[in-house]
Parts: sequence; C-alpha cells; structure tokens
Amino acid sequence: MKYPITIEALEVLDAIDRKGSFAAAANALYRVPSAITYTVQKLEQDLDVTLFRKEGRRSKLTPAGKVLLEQGREILEAAQRLATTTKQVDSGWEPSLNIAIDSVLDFEFIYPLIENFYSIQPDIEINLHEEVLAGAWESILSDRCDLVIGAPDTPAQGRGIESHALFNTEWVFAVAKHHPLARMALPLNRADVEQYRFVVARDSARNQPAISKRLFTMKPVLSVPTLHAKIHAQQRGMGVGFLPRNRIQHLLDSGELINLPISQVDETSSAYIGWKTAHKGKALRWFAKQVLLYFKNSGPY
Repeated sequence: MKYPITIEALEVLDAIDRKGSFAAAANALYRVPSAITYTVQKLEQDLDVTLFRKEGRRSKLTPAGKVLLEQGREILEAAQRLATTTKQVDSGWEPSLNIAIDSVLDFEFIYPLIENFYSIQPDIEINLHEEVLAGAWESILSDRCDLVIGAPDTPAQGRGIESHALFNTEWVFAVAKHHPLARMALPLNRADVEQYRFVVARDSARNQPAISKRLFTMKPVLSVPTLHAKIHAQQRGMGVGFLPRNRIQHLLDSGELINLPISQVDETSSAYIGWKTAHKGKALRWFAKQVLLYFKNSGPY
C-alpha cells in the first residue's frame, strides 16, 4: 500500500511553517525552491486538500494543514526516537531500563545517579517502580523490571539471578508518642503488643505468595500500599509495627515516633541488588556498578 504522506513531505511542511516561506524552507533544507513547491503540490493533490495560503510574503497553514503538521510532527519525533534507539541497541545500550526499588529505601538516593546517567545517555528511558517484600524479586523473575535495589533476603537459587548484599537494615518497633504502648514498661514482649492493631505495607507480589515479617497481632491489620503510607499511619497512632530506622530516624529524633524494644525479636535483615544474568545491557551494568559503589561508600543511612 502506498501512502501519500512521507517523512520527507512532513519535514518540508515543518520547515515552511517554521521559516514562514517556501524559499526560506528551501534554504533550511538545502534544496531548491522548486523542489519544495513540487513536494507540497503533490501532497495537496494526493490528499485533495489545500495546505497553505499566502498572507503577504508568508505562507500560512490552512486548518487542514495545521492538523496534518501537528500530528506529522509527532511522526517526525517518533522517527527520530526510532533512529536513536536503533543506534543505541546496536551499540549495546538498551532503549529503556526498568528499576525496582524496595520500599525499605527512599527514592532520593537514585536521583543523583540518574542525573549522572543522563549526562552520558540522555535518550534512554528510565522507569522507576516501588516494590514491597516478595514483589521485589518477583519484578525481576517476571521481567517486570530489569534491576532491583533493596530487595529483602536472597532470591531462590538456580533461577538465573545475580545478587549482591548492599546493607543491613535495622527494624525499629515504632509507635506514635501518644500510643498506649508508649507508657508500658520496657522491653515489651509479644503479649504486650498482640492486642494492638498492626499497620502493614502490602506485599506487591502479583503471582507469588505474599509474605509478611515481624507481624504478631490478634487484631485485624491496617494494610497500606507503601512503606511511606505505613510510616504516616503509625505517626497518627492508627497502628503499630516495625519500620526501617533509615526511613524514620528524623521522626525518632523529633519524638513523633518512639522506638520500643521488644524482647526476642530479630530486628535486622539484609537488602540486596539483583538482576538476571542473561541481561547484558550497558545501562543495567552501569546502574548496577554505580549502586554498588554508592552503598559501599555511603550506605542507606
């Protein structure tokens, strides 16, 4: 099937609109004016429409011409993106990268890394996703994401995943300053807290069994979608639960949340970075290296 609208014709329309005349467009495109005139006349003939009208010395688009050019510019931009993407793939750079960040981490740490990456490869699309618990590793195993940062524990062995420990997380049992547990003798035990509602960040796994950790209560829980929401719910006294110290230290310092130790409870866990070993893209390798260096030098705190 032959289409009358070509990339070349759209480039001509764009140049005429930007420069204001056929002659100026010809200069911008390094073509003779007669070639510009022919391209427009043929396009008008093939579409059976009028695209330009003369207003003094300037050529103005008709309403039909404006519609064609507005949508045509989207095609020109898409063509440019396609050309760029093709070159990137040929050189080993992925056109896009999906990064999953476990909610144990605040997203702030990744932004300077992305800014540095854009100075090298500004045309690669970066998509950030927040995951919770089992959803972190599932995002890699299901190819929802290419790289996961801060995932809890290690992934199942023999599943084609490369992983490295990043840091240890200290989990703090935290309550609002006005919560009844804040007035009890320390350390608390499980019996002390079982009668109170827990706030839980909902596991983001879609296909694997959800998991929960450090949860012991006889009350129905308040389930929220992110750790950020869990922190705010606990600030308001709507429930209790364990929170990573690196996310709430400022609230502990201000007294908005209070750390209440509980006897015989493991309060540490390890967080990992991981990706599929089959993924050889340069963007993934760049981010994996930079994240490992970041946590080696700075840590999450």
